[in-house]
Amino acid sequence: MNTNLNPEVTAFLDGQSHPLRENIEILRGIILESNPEIRENIKWNGPNYCFEDKDRITMRIHPPKQVQLILHRGAQKIAQPATRLIEDVSGLLDWKENDRAVATFKNIETINTEKENLQNIVNKWIEAAR
Repeated sequence: MNTNLNPEVTAFLDGQSHPLRENIEILRGIILESNPEIRENIKWNGPNYCFEDKDRITMRIHPPKQVQLILHRGAQKIAQPATRLIEDVSGLLDWKENDRAVATFKNIETINTEKENLQNIVNKWIEAAR
């Protein structure tokens, strides 16, 4: 069991009765295992992940037909980098802007298959978004 899980996030999710709760829990573990300095909280009605007290990844759990990870550089609008913030050779990311991308997971099989790619993406994102 991951000891970095935030009990407030767990309590929030307990109150959701979300049909994809298992998917959410697996993704929580993958993200938190990626880097021991990542902290979890609730933001925008879902689990959120911070590095050095800055929001970097937010889990979108509604509508409950899929789970999405939004990779960003925080709530404040920042000047766009000239190129994408990281290189994604896995194809997991759907780029919205050069500093904002979304990874969509519709089933546990995809989450499990892409675990290593996702952990690489999380670490690259954390480093690039500093």
